[in-house]
Amino acid sequence: MMPRLSRMPLVVLPIATALMIAPHAHGQSEAYPSRPLRMIIPFAPGGASDFAGRILQPKLAEVLGQQIVVDNRPGAAGNIGVEAAAKATPDGHTLLLGNVSAMGIGPGMFPKLRAGVLSEFTPISLVIDVPGALAIHGGLAPNNLKEFIAYAQQNAGKLNFGSAGAASAQGMAFAYFAHKAGIKLIEVPYKGGAGAATVATISGEVAATMVTTASVVPHASSGKLKILAVVSKERVKALPQTPTMIELGYPELDLGSWQGIYVPRATPRAVVDRLFKVVTQVVHDPWIGERYAKASAQQITSKSPEEFAVFTKEQNAFWSRIIKDLGIQTF
Repeated sequence: MMPRLSRMPLVVLPIATALMIAPHAHGQSEAYPSRPLRMIIPFAPGGASDFAGRILQPKLAEVLGQQIVVDNRPGAAGNIGVEAAAKATPDGHTLLLGNVSAMGIGPGMFPKLRAGVLSEFTPISLVIDVPGALAIHGGLAPNNLKEFIAYAQQNAGKLNFGSAGAASAQGMAFAYFAHKAGIKLIEVPYKGGAGAATVATISGEVAATMVTTASVVPHASSGKLKILAVVSKERVKALPQTPTMIELGYPELDLGSWQGIYVPRATPRAVVDRLFKVVTQVVHDPWIGERYAKASAQQITSKSPEEFAVFTKEQNAFWSRIIKDLGIQTF
C-alpha cells in the first residue's frame, strides 16, 4: 500500500517534482550525444556516399565525443537505408547520409515510397559535392566523347552502361546524354552503387558508366578506364585534361553528386542545432579538405537546416521534371 501524504498542500508535490525534472531534462540536452551514434549510408562500400561518410566519421566522432558507427544499408536505390533511418528513434543518435539519388531523385522516381521524404526527416546540412565522370572500358577504341558517340551509333542496341541504380543521378545523367546524343545503350543498374558499376566497367561487363569522380579517378592513369568527360561546371584538378560535358555541348549536365546529413523528423531542435554546428565545423576542417581534394570533391555546407530543406525540395522538383522529360517509368 502506498503511504499517505497527510497535511501537505497538494501543490507542493508538482512543484518539487518540476524542480527535480527541469535540471535533469536540461542536463540531457547538454549531454547529447550520450552514447555512440549510427550513420546510415544507403549504399554499399566503395561508392561516393561511403567515401564521404568514412572521411567525415572520425572528425565527427572527435568533435561530438562519441564513436560513430557506419551502417551501410544498400538496396532499392537507397530506399532500404532511407526507410531504416526514418524509423529510427528521433533523438539525434541516428544520422542519415542522404544523397542526390536517395533524397533528390527518389521522391520523383518512387512516389509510392518516398514522395513525402521531407515529412520523414529534418535536414541538417550539405556536406560534400562530388563531380561525375563518363568513363568507358579501357579496351574500347574511342578516345574521346565524339568517337564514343560514333562507336555507339555503329553498335546501336549492342552496348550497355552501368549505373549506380535506377534512381542514381549519374545513371539518369547518362540516359539524358544518350537521349541528346541520339545513341541507344542498355542500362544495367548495380545494387552496389557507384563502386560496383565502376568495377563492371573496368572488367568489361559493361561498356561505359557515368559515376562520381571519387569512383573513377583512382583508375584514370592505369589504362583500365578511359575517362571521356566530367559532369561539373569546371574541369576538376584531378583530371585537368578531361573536358566537361558543358564544353562538349551538353550544358544541362553540370550537376555533381551532393551528400547531406538528415535526422528523423521529430528530433529535438536543440539536437538539430547542435548537429548543424558540429557538421559545418567538421566539413570545413583542413584535414577533411585534403581528403576531399584527392577525389576532386568540394567542401560545401548549408547556411542553416532550413536552407538545406529548401534545397532538397528544389532538387525534388528538378529531378521530377527530368524523369518526366525522359519518360522514365516511376514506381
